[in-house]
Amino acid sequence: TLSVVAVAGIAVGVAAMLLFMAALSGLHERLLGPVLATTPELAVELGDGVDSQGAVEIRRALEAADGVDRAQITLEGQGWILLGDSPQPVTVVGFEGELPPSFPGSTGSGPGLYVPARMSKDWLLVQDQALTVVSPRPTLNPLSVQPRTRTVPLAGTFQAPSPEALARIAVPLEVAGSLFGPGRRRIEVATGDAPGEALPAALALAPRLRRELSAAFPGQPVEVLTWRDLNQSLYFVLRLEKALMFVAVGLIVVVAALALVIDLALLIANKRAEIGMLEALGARARQVRWTFLTLGAMLAAVGMALGTALGLVAAWAFEHWRVFTVPGHVMFVEYIPFRITGPDLGLVLGVAALLVVGSSLYAAHRAAALPPMDAVRR
Repeated sequence: TLSVVAVAGIAVGVAAMLLFMAALSGLHERLLGPVLATTPELAVELGDGVDSQGAVEIRRALEAADGVDRAQITLEGQGWILLGDSPQPVTVVGFEGELPPSFPGSTGSGPGLYVPARMSKDWLLVQDQALTVVSPRPTLNPLSVQPRTRTVPLAGTFQAPSPEALARIAVPLEVAGSLFGPGRRRIEVATGDAPGEALPAALALAPRLRRELSAAFPGQPVEVLTWRDLNQSLYFVLRLEKALMFVAVGLIVVVAALALVIDLALLIANKRAEIGMLEALGARARQVRWTFLTLGAMLAAVGMALGTALGLVAAWAFEHWRVFTVPGHVMFVEYIPFRITGPDLGLVLGVAALLVVGSSLYAAHRAAALPPMDAVRR
């Protein structure tokens, strides 16, 4: 009976760990998707010491580098857009040439103002409509100090994949420069790889570009950042959340491993005489240890197999039928998605195997340490 309890505990623990890891992986995937859609693969941050001509030279050097498909100078600042008499706070991104890839699903072409499609729909905006963009940077006139404003025609819209992207607009670089001055300038870099390979390629490309720029522009305050660097805080929080949940749920497997130790200890107590007789007949301690280790490993294997099967089936069912729904207007998803990845599965099985085999090894060592004569007398 205790063996059944130990196997069931291992199975429940493994299944619970798989389900929690699958839920967190699914949520993280849904969260990171929109974030990465609005994040450049690589960004070269330009310090205050880089003037406009220096920025152009660095952009040309990047465009000539192997693996770079496109490089664009952008300038970012905080301001407002006037929709009727209502000012809306927005992040204003100035760009040169075509709209950057961080504004996906764009419509329209040519220079001008680009706003989220939802904003255009809600405010009934039309093509070429003149809209006013306001900057908090002041400008002087003979009568007072006024914020800087520019009127820009609406050139098109883009799809906002996240709530944060709904507060972004894009304007030509010269318009952003007149509103914010030098501002926060960067060069957004896109690789020439297929979309599925773009993110790993960017991570591999960043160190080489950093070395080349440092050699070509010594003393210039430039820094090459990857999409992961640009979202470093978010990645840290997600990794910390996953690690804490893994440790918390993993305590179930720890309890199951202790139950396995108790099961083997009771078995050893009941079979002391038989163990002593085997040792008296010539069985070595190594053989006794291996026997109980094999028994514990068999129980652990059965429990892990049942737990893996239960976790995989439950994760598929929860995802397929969308069992756990959440209020869509409160969270960024309408249901809890479940995604079991290979690394997560390997981590769960590896930790579970380490715990239960370690417990079996402890019990087997105790069995092998029994003095043969004392065991026979009892």
